[in-house]
Amino acid sequence: MSKDGGATWGPEIIIANAGIHGGGLVVDQASGDILIFVQDKHPPADIYIYRSKDNGETWKKEKPTIQKDLNNNKPEMHMAEHGIYLKFGALQGRLIRPSRVYGNEKGYNSAIYSDDHGKSWNSSSPFPLAGTGEGAIVELNDGRLYFTSRKHWFKNITDSTHNLAYAWSYNGGETWVEQEYSNILPDGPRYRGNKGKGNAYQGHFGMMAGLTRLPLEGHDVLLYSNADTPSHERERMTVWASFDGGQTWPVKRLVYEGFSAYSSLASGRLGTASEGWIYLQFEGGEKKGYEKSYFSRFNLSWIVNGVLTGDGEMPGWIK
Repeated sequence: MSKDGGATWGPEIIIANAGIHGGGLVVDQASGDILIFVQDKHPPADIYIYRSKDNGETWKKEKPTIQKDLNNNKPEMHMAEHGIYLKFGALQGRLIRPSRVYGNEKGYNSAIYSDDHGKSWNSSSPFPLAGTGEGAIVELNDGRLYFTSRKHWFKNITDSTHNLAYAWSYNGGETWVEQEYSNILPDGPRYRGNKGKGNAYQGHFGMMAGLTRLPLEGHDVLLYSNADTPSHERERMTVWASFDGGQTWPVKRLVYEGFSAYSSLASGRLGTASEGWIYLQFEGGEKKGYEKSYFSRFNLSWIVNGVLTGDGEMPGWIK
C-alpha cells in the first residue's frame, strides 16, 4: 500500500492465503469500499469478494450473488482489467467490471454490474465477437462505455488480425454493440503458426492490455498499454493516448524495451496524493518467463512527448 501517491510503498498486505486474483478490482466511490474478486483456483471455480472499508488496511470475505448470462453461462472473473464506478448519466453509481465465459474453444467476453454496492451482480449480454477475453472498460463523459478485448480464437490463420477489438454500450454495460477493430492499437504479438488443430489458429495469441480514462473534466482522454513490436515476442511495453474517447490514438511512448507481458493501467484520483499521476503495472524481465512485476509512474506530459502515430492529431489544448 502507498499513502503518498506511489512514491513509497509499505509492507505487503495479505488479502487471501490461497486463490487467484486475475484483475478486476473495483472502487465504489459512493461508499469508499474497495472490492477485489478472488477465485479458489483457475476457473471454473467459486468466486468471492474481499471488501475493504478502510482504504485497504483490512479485508472481509463475502460470497456475492452473480446471475448467469442470457446463454445460461456463469461469468468468470479471471484475467481482466479493473472495474469502474459509473459517474455520468441515469446509471450513476453502478459498479461494472469485465468478466468472461470459458467452457469451449471460443468463449467470449462479458461484464458484470451491480446497483447495490457489490452485493449482487447481473451479467451483461456477450461481447459481440466470439473467441474473446481479458477485457477492459472505461466510461466517457456522455455515459457511453468503451470495451476493449483480447481475441484468442480465429477460424483460420488468414483472419488473425493484430488489431485490437472493441465495442460500445449505451445502457450502462447491459448490452454491447458496434464491434470494430482499431486502426492503430495492437492486440499484442501473434505467432502465425498452427499447433495441429486443423485450420484453427492456436498459436501465440494477443495479450491482456491496460486501459484507463483520466479524470479531466470535459475531456475523454484514454490510455492503453500493450506490447508494441512487429516480432512474435512479447516485448516493448508501450502506452498510447487518445484525446477523443478512443476514436484516434495520435501519440504513444515506450515504457520498457525488454520482454513485457500482461499490463494494467490506473489514473490518480482528484484531491489525493495520486492526482495527476498515471500508474502502469506489467509483467516483464530479461527472460521470456516474465519473472518480474514492474511498476511505472508518469504523467500525461510525459506521454505526449512520445512518438506521433499518424492516427489523428494532437488537440490544441495539449501543451
